[in-house]
Parts: sequence; structure tokens; C-alpha cells
Amino acid sequence: MTAAAETLLIRVSAVVMRDESGRVLNVRKRGTGSLMLPGGKHEAGEDPRDTAVREFEEELGIALDRDRLRELGVFRAVAANEPGHTVEASVFEHPLVTAAATAEPRAEIEHLEWVHPSAERADMAPLNTDFVFPALLAG
Repeated sequence: MTAAAETLLIRVSAVVMRDESGRVLNVRKRGTGSLMLPGGKHEAGEDPRDTAVREFEEELGIALDRDRLRELGVFRAVAANEPGHTVEASVFEHPLVTAAATAEPRAEIEHLEWVHPSAERADMAPLNTDFVFPALLAG
């Protein structure tokens, strides 16, 4: 990959948390229009699992158990909120945490919503619609 292409790549970790109905917790950052999985950018030298746990807690105030994360995969998609960029996401599933049912947006998060992976919506990030939701539906 060229240096120019590398600068357009955003590496993140994201968390899939499903409720009893199979819906996935999604967030929307302030000033944006796309729902996406909770998560965010890695800090220098940070393990993707640690990023997932840190970002989930920063965004929703819920501490996850790092050892209960299950890797769903690493996916590349068009970045939802940064034109001309690609997001490379290490995506992990975590069992439902009771507090998630009453979670409140924190930090840069403006809105949370539980969305079933089979829902067809125009306001979903490409990472969800093109990769994560199909992987979840495939089992």
C-alpha cells in the first residue's frame, strides 16, 4: 500500500452487542447522519480488543469484559463520515450486558438505536450493511 493510500485508511475497533431479539446496538456521532457500531480509533500500540473495550466504555459508559470478546472479523469499507477514506475495522461480538438496555450516549455520541441486521435502512454505515450485518445473518 502506498503512503498516500495508507493516510486514507482509518483503523478502528467496533463492538457488536445484540439484544434478546437479535437487534444490534448502533450509535450516531454528533453532527453525522450514519448509524454505526460503537467503537473507535486505536491509540498508538493499542491492541484492537483493548480499543474495543475502551471505546465502548467512553461512548456508552459500559465496561466490557475483554475476555468475552469474540472476533467476528476484520473488514474494510467506505468510511461513513470521512469522504475519500476507507475504514478497516476489527469487529468483535460481546454478549449482552444488562446495562446496555438503558445506556445513554456519552462523549461524541448523540443517539443510540437497536437495529435488526435484516433491516434495510439508508442511514446505516457501509461497514454494517456491506459486511457486519451479512456476517451476522449468515450465522
